[in-house]
Amino acid sequence: MASGNHHVSATGLHPDGLDPDSMDRPVFQATIRPHQSLSHDGFRIVMVLCCAVSLVTSIACVRAGYWPVAGFFGLDMLALYAALKVSFRRGRSFEEVVISPIEVMLARVTHRGERREWRFNPLWTKLTKVEDDEYGMQTLTLVSRREFVVVARDASPPEREVIADGLTRALAKVKKGY
Repeated sequence: MASGNHHVSATGLHPDGLDPDSMDRPVFQATIRPHQSLSHDGFRIVMVLCCAVSLVTSIACVRAGYWPVAGFFGLDMLALYAALKVSFRRGRSFEEVVISPIEVMLARVTHRGERREWRFNPLWTKLTKVEDDEYGMQTLTLVSRREFVVVARDASPPEREVIADGLTRALAKVKKGY
């Protein structure tokens, strides 16, 4: 019969002080969505106001004998509608960042649902920032060995700053030993 050579501390942790159950537990987790300044209600308001201005101007142009101008106003409204719809569709994309003691994972999901992932060892990963005095945080990049991946590329500069603070703290926490 085997003797009791296994040592478990009073706290239930591994003898080295690590808890195997918590090694893959996230220290930081964020879902980053593109910055959108126009809500769906805002879209409706913009379209109604633009159509109203276009209609009034078109009627005035037709009465003055410039009837082709009315057609161009109609084309402008179609172009505005299409551009805003494309913007909303692209707003469905997102990035997901998860930092655990054993891994840094960045996943980027396009508006079509296509997913791309990067995985790094947190001990070899650092965050680089490009800041502008006037415009704020311009770029955040995860750097691990020879790989560079931009994070929060569609977020606004203030949102990037919040994300940068969270990523910096999480990487430091993991590197200190959790």
